[in-house]
Amino acid sequence: MANVRNLKKDINYVLGDIIEAAYVWELTNASKDTKKSEAVIDEAIITFDELISKVNAKNVENPKAHFKAISAELETKGTALIEKINNLA
Repeated sequence: MANVRNLKKDINYVLGDIIEAAYVWELTNASKDTKKSEAVIDEAIITFDELISKVNAKNVENPKAHFKAISAELETKGTALIEKINNLA
């Protein structure tokens, strides 16, 4: 089950880096409103919870396809969150 462990690590690292980037943006733009960056952080936390619950789901018919779909979802949601951080201004 090393693939499950690696997938969990990937989820943790990707979303953790996105949250860190949002915090860095807040620190470097202290004079700007942080409501949008806080919304990105909240969305990243919600995404983390959703993906981890999908990884921990039991009784999956096709585990390989299930985990591949989770990995693809992580990529698309991660990319969307990065775009939101890049568009903060």
